[in-house]
Parts: sequence; structure tokens; C-alpha cells
Amino acid sequence: MNAPLKDAVARKGSLRQTMKAVAWAFFGVRRSSGYERDVNQLNPVHVIVAGVIGAAVFVGALVLVVNWIIASGVAGG
Repeated sequence: MNAPLKDAVARKGSLRQTMKAVAWAFFGVRRSSGYERDVNQLNPVHVIVAGVIGAAVFVGALVLVVNWIIASGVAGG
């Protein structure tokens, strides 16, 4: 493993910071100063794991909403 990658993986960004960065990424809105801070402080492995968890929660919420709408009869014919 090369030195820059080792340095990136050794970062100790907080869980709150990581989840906040991933949430902003889902919305697609981020200031450049916040982005630069995240790039320098967050562990990329944590960001990937948080992104996968966030995507799973998002898909699960969509499935629940669709099932609720179908069960309520609103979408029926």
C-alpha cells in the first residue's frame, strides 16, 4: 500500500462527520470549504461504508412507502 493511501485510511474522522458528509452527498449540495475539510479529515473506508448503509436505508424507505401506498388502495384501480 502506498503512503498517501495509508495516510487516508489512518484518518480518524468522527461518525457524525462521516454521516453528515454522506447525507450532503445524497442531496448533492456541498460547499467547497466543507468538501475540502471532509477530504482531509474523513477516512475513505468509513465514507464508503456509510454510503452503502445510507443507500440501503433509502431503498428500504422507498420500498416501505410503495408498499404502504399499494396497501392503502390509493394506487389501485
